[in-house]
Amino acid sequence: MKTILLISGRSLLFAFLFIFVSCSRQDFDPAVERAKLLHQDAEWADLASEGKDVDKIVSYWSDDAVLIFPRQPVLEGKAAIRAYVAASLNTPGFKIHWASEKPVFSPDGNLAYMRGTDEFSVPGPNGTPMTLHLRGISVWRLNADGQWRCVVDISNEEPPTAAAVN
Repeated sequence: MKTILLISGRSLLFAFLFIFVSCSRQDFDPAVERAKLLHQDAEWADLASEGKDVDKIVSYWSDDAVLIFPRQPVLEGKAAIRAYVAASLNTPGFKIHWASEKPVFSPDGNLAYMRGTDEFSVPGPNGTPMTLHLRGISVWRLNADGQWRCVVDISNEEPPTAAAVN
């Protein structure tokens, strides 16, 4: 009887462990998620470049997102981000586009970061259009709905080239 209980107990333990392991995120495939995240980011960049749909552009950030951009206050949350995007798109001469690369994933596959380059045009101090070249890091989180959302977006200006300095 003791042997039967021991075997049953072991079987129960193995069954529990099998179910537990099966429910974990074993299906994470870095190559698939890398392609998915890069595609989503490129789609987002194209939408922002078109500059037509504020709500769709803002939907790529999480509700708790934080943006840290040059010459701007830190923006936290969708309301602040939406206001910033709307004001930017309503600025005459404003244009933005970026490209991200090399996603790196957390071991559990729920977070990722990518570096990227941005180029955007804005009116300069005297009203003449100027183009800024930025580099940045974006941190993404895989939400419960299976969609990647940007949670932290940080950029700074690239240093001037040697030709621009001389």
